[in-house]
Amino acid sequence: MYLLFIAVGLILLTLGAELLIAGATALARRLGLSELLIGLTLVGFGTSTPELVSSIEAALSGAPGIAVGNVVGSNIANILLILGLSAAIAPVIVEPKAFRRDAFALAGATALAIAVSSGGEIGRLSGALFLTALAVYIAYAYLTDANAPAAPETLRRESEAAALPAPASPALARALIQTVLGFFLLAVGAKLLVGGAITAASNLGVSETLIGLTVVAVGTSLPELFTSVRAAMRGRSALALGNVVGSNLYNILGILGATALVKPVSVSGQIVAFDNWVMAAATAAMIVFAFSGGRVARWEGALLLAAYAAYLGWLAFMA
Repeated sequence: MYLLFIAVGLILLTLGAELLIAGATALARRLGLSELLIGLTLVGFGTSTPELVSSIEAALSGAPGIAVGNVVGSNIANILLILGLSAAIAPVIVEPKAFRRDAFALAGATALAIAVSSGGEIGRLSGALFLTALAVYIAYAYLTDANAPAAPETLRRESEAAALPAPASPALARALIQTVLGFFLLAVGAKLLVGGAITAASNLGVSETLIGLTVVAVGTSLPELFTSVRAAMRGRSALALGNVVGSNLYNILGILGATALVKPVSVSGQIVAFDNWVMAAATAAMIVFAFSGGRVARWEGALLLAAYAAYLGWLAFMA
């Protein structure tokens, strides 16, 4: 039965995220927000809403292992699985200037998360710090991109915003209904997913942290996986790198920050001692690969995939 709960939960999370993005984008356009600002905020927040509501639900349900494991596991999967698979399909081209800014921001956010969680808990003060850092990043990125309208990163964000599922001139009532319905489906989906994950951990005799790092993390990252693979198959694999960096940045600063602000979460010894460092190593590997040669080559993508297989194998062995 828990498998059914997990499957239905993931489906509702995906549908809810789609509706929320469509409704929120429509409202943003009605308010006259630029495509660049929509691309910077709604794309990042929208694709991360399944992780966000799942982590908050897990924290409120007394399952901090799922809440934190979801974020750490998603970041690991985004780089090793999603970027690795995209690069293996087609080399990922890097735009150096924009990537340098975002890579340093992600490296700093990763280091901050490891430092804060090393104490065994992420409290409300840390959550507020994370959210403040995210707001500063968004403001800085917006000002930087707005002053370089022809830059590749600016054009990428605007094209992503233009592709969001919202009509050009939406009715206000329709946009509000989509937004509210999206939130409702996300809430129900998160309850089913987290409830199924907790039951799975109990029935299988494994920790909630392990379920959060694997089943919940990969499940909530499926929309990004499908989007990146589809882009790579269409010869637009360069989108994968921006999606992964942006998603990981939002996961750490936005999701961990919001979750800890709602309810402080304890961090398991396994994540502090091992998984945090896998996330850091994966982030470092992505940055090194991206800066070496201005692309993530196919063999580097294959190496990332092999590393993810090894990581899952290690988790299974230690379960």
